[in-house]
Amino acid sequence: AKQAAAKAQLANAKRAQNDVTNLLPLPKGVELPRLRQKRTEQVIEHEGYTVSYNMQTRQPNWVAWKLTAQRTKGNAERKDYKFTDDEDVPAPRAEDSDYRSSGYDRGHMCPAGDNKWRAEAMRQSFLFSNICPQAPSLNRGDWNEMELACRRWAKRYGSVYVVCGPVFYKKTRRKTIGRNKVAVPDAFFKVLLCMKDTPKAIGFLYKNTDGNRPMGDYVNTVDEVERITGYDFFPSLTDDVEKRVEAECNLDDWQ
Repeated sequence: AKQAAAKAQLANAKRAQNDVTNLLPLPKGVELPRLRQKRTEQVIEHEGYTVSYNMQTRQPNWVAWKLTAQRTKGNAERKDYKFTDDEDVPAPRAEDSDYRSSGYDRGHMCPAGDNKWRAEAMRQSFLFSNICPQAPSLNRGDWNEMELACRRWAKRYGSVYVVCGPVFYKKTRRKTIGRNKVAVPDAFFKVLLCMKDTPKAIGFLYKNTDGNRPMGDYVNTVDEVERITGYDFFPSLTDDVEKRVEAECNLDDWQ
């Protein structure tokens, strides 16, 4: 009985230590993933997000940002800004003409709605290094619903860490649009991390097709999104926390 009590006391102490660790400030850039495999990238830090740009596909590998409750509101309006090519990336690069009459929307990765807090952040959200060719009803429907949910969660929990980007299942002979041959993704991923109280994470995978489905149909574990994309998400978490949260995908925990 004494031995069992000692083990229980030790377990409680470890849990308490983990709780303290979880409450410590996370290092800057906790949202930035690591590559598990070699890939073309140019990392650029903008006002509201960080982008890993791919010169071959003419769009991001991933876009990552910390969305806080404060950043869900502001006076910057998207109607005041236009899509524009990102002169920080080399030519050939995506331009507005590439999307014209292509059948695809100019789909934000870090959405304009997450950048209302500052005019420059809003402007930079319209750079084509933050944009992917996206099926129209996905961009305006289910993907938009996911963006709205992220803002609700940021308001509820104070902040969430977000990473999203395109998925290419075909390594060669990809479909492209426009004179600059902007690659058309097969799908899109989004992963989120919340550190309030008990840490939790969740992943989503959306096929780049038109459709209207409930959010739960897109849910995946972060581990599964890592397997498909080849990224290591939230690598600065302690190993025990990362292992636990990335194996879970309960949408009810977020609703």
